Amino acid sequence: MAGPKTSSLVFSVRRCKPELVAPAKPTPHEFKQLSDIDDQEGFRFHVPMIQIYKYNPSMHGKDPVKVIRDALEQTLVFYYPFAGRLREGPGRKLVVECTGEGVIFIEADADVTLQQFGDGHLQPPFPCMEELLFDVPGSGGILNCPLLLLQVTRLKCGGFIFALRFNHTMCDAAGLVQFMMAMSEMARGAPAPSMKPVWQRHLLNARDPPRVTCTHREFDEMVDSKGTILPLDDIAHRSFFFGPTEVSNLRRFVPRHLGYCSTFEVLTACLWRCRTIALQHDRDEEVSLLCVVNARAKFNPPLPTGYYGNGFASPAAVTTSGKLCENPLSYALELVKKAKSDVSEEYMRSLADILVIRGRPHFSVMRSYIVSDVTRAGFREVDFGWGKAIYGGQAKSGAGAIPGAASFYVPYKNSKGEEGIVVPISLPTPAMERFIKELDCLLADKPVSGFKNSKI
Repeated sequence: MAGPKTSSLVFSVRRCKPELVAPAKPTPHEFKQLSDIDDQEGFRFHVPMIQIYKYNPSMHGKDPVKVIRDALEQTLVFYYPFAGRLREGPGRKLVVECTGEGVIFIEADADVTLQQFGDGHLQPPFPCMEELLFDVPGSGGILNCPLLLLQVTRLKCGGFIFALRFNHTMCDAAGLVQFMMAMSEMARGAPAPSMKPVWQRHLLNARDPPRVTCTHREFDEMVDSKGTILPLDDIAHRSFFFGPTEVSNLRRFVPRHLGYCSTFEVLTACLWRCRTIALQHDRDEEVSLLCVVNARAKFNPPLPTGYYGNGFASPAAVTTSGKLCENPLSYALELVKKAKSDVSEEYMRSLADILVIRGRPHFSVMRSYIVSDVTRAGFREVDFGWGKAIYGGQAKSGAGAIPGAASFYVPYKNSKGEEGIVVPISLPTPAMERFIKELDCLLADKPVSGFKNSKI
């Protein structure tokens, strides 16, 4: 179930000098405001993604670097805000100046094959990730910096790795996949994307005057009175696979009165509880779970097809560590279902309003766990001509100010050919050992250790 603790695979990457790739044709020089959902403090960071592609004999003689670079130039004609730079105006309002300067592109070659990676290494944590997505000095800021960084690394076997880093204020997973799908269509010869990009960020702006009508516990200010921020100097990174067998075993804990529960709900309740037990917070400390919920379809009418801004909320389930760890899994499951059900059009309006009223605050990271399901986002479907990706999704767990507090549910096929979900987890090393023990016991239906009133 768990991926490798650490990678013994070592390889070298030869990179060409990073270049700026601009739109293939002149684009408008204009200023475009982000929405009041986009420019909150919690989205002001860059997110790394990775796509892995096998050698395809039908593409013999084709260079993935040239194909993708050319497709990028063409796609930026339609998605020209990505070629601009963010500026900050009054009230910390973010605006894209569409300068046409371009995005960073890196060409690279690695002296390794996909076979050498092996099945266990085709999931986070990826070996030598810093080589597969080079952090160009000075490129990682939010303001006045490139909004995208892309690297295409050829492999000895003829396959390649496409890695990308994007500024989260510009888009979410659904929006990024839309952009990548457009790139893949252009790479395969399309004259224009099949889905027209829609800006219209005003649709998710605060009301005038703003009025908070819903409870937004995701912005609760939890005080760190007991030193419970995750230490960053001894973090273990692992991935966990949940296939049909694992999910079925977890469903045994779902009581009848809860009715149907989605795989996301069951898995999230399980991971939140196991993680909290592993971290051993004091029983009276509040802990929270933030569920990322795509809200595009919650609007009437829905957000327009082609809208690629951030269109989600992260409602919070809040309880104490003691209640979460001492109660059955069904307790956590009810909290998860309730948090998800809170998201509506009014919730999104209220969310934009509270962000403006409170100066675009960061969501709570104190004793919080953030989960985002990208299994249906479509990363693996992105096909530049070499076929679908054998891995497509987040490059690691955590992001921004929360390196150890976020997990992503990524679609994955294991070495047995089973389709399932891989979940990257980051925890302090002693907590990771406890987490694995708790999870294994839960999956095997053995007695779990329960709550212990002690600290790491």
